[in-house]
Amino acid sequence: MEVTEGREEVLLPSKGLVYPEDSPLRSGKVFIKYMTAKEENILTNKNYLDKGISLEKLLDVVLLDGIKSDDLLIGDKNAVLVALRALNIEDKYKFTYAGKEEEVNLLELQPKELHKDFENSSSNEFTFKLPKRGNLVTFKLLTSADEKKIDQELEGLKKLSKVDDPIITTRLKYQITSIDGDRDIKTIREYVDKTMLAFDSRKLRNYIREVTPDIDLTFYPEGREEGVSIPMGINFFWPDFR
Repeated sequence: MEVTEGREEVLLPSKGLVYPEDSPLRSGKVFIKYMTAKEENILTNKNYLDKGISLEKLLDVVLLDGIKSDDLLIGDKNAVLVALRALNIEDKYKFTYAGKEEEVNLLELQPKELHKDFENSSSNEFTFKLPKRGNLVTFKLLTSADEKKIDQELEGLKKLSKVDDPIITTRLKYQITSIDGDRDIKTIREYVDKTMLAFDSRKLRNYIREVTPDIDLTFYPEGREEGVSIPMGINFFWPDFR
């Protein structure tokens, strides 16, 4: 992070490589402004809290140059949130995990940059061959706007069925952009529901996870070898929230 005339520069894990050529995000960085007491009102707004959109609303206000939260890849959004928190509150973040207080230094978190295989990419579309079926699929990395659409669709599906919770297939329908060159949305959705093997689904999802740029939010609780994700709820910006 670098402060310039009241503007904080935040480098994006994606390096901006997957954004459109005419987008300011293509520069691989964004600028955010310092939070004021006015911005704190966003975090205490009951309507935003009830809808779970407080952090998105906060980002929309502090991001400069016309950039909105919806424009950002999820990993880039996480990086901006971490920088915003370190800038406006403190770089040490304390939280409770398994009944024990933990602390991480946000400035020590490392970016997980776009996979080296795609460093010369000029668009948000990547290729993967399904190992079992052999189909060649293309997929995109999801933005915050995509995540909202997925949540809305899942909410609608819950009203139709109290049993099924098709999170995996719904996300794949938004991530996959073509199958063997066919970009028809209906074809993609039917393939995911009726043709895609579980083995291929897992391999594709693991590959997407591997190549997706983000900031590493992993910490290692005492006595555990496996990492755990740092929680980033409303308490991330409002430590006294109950």
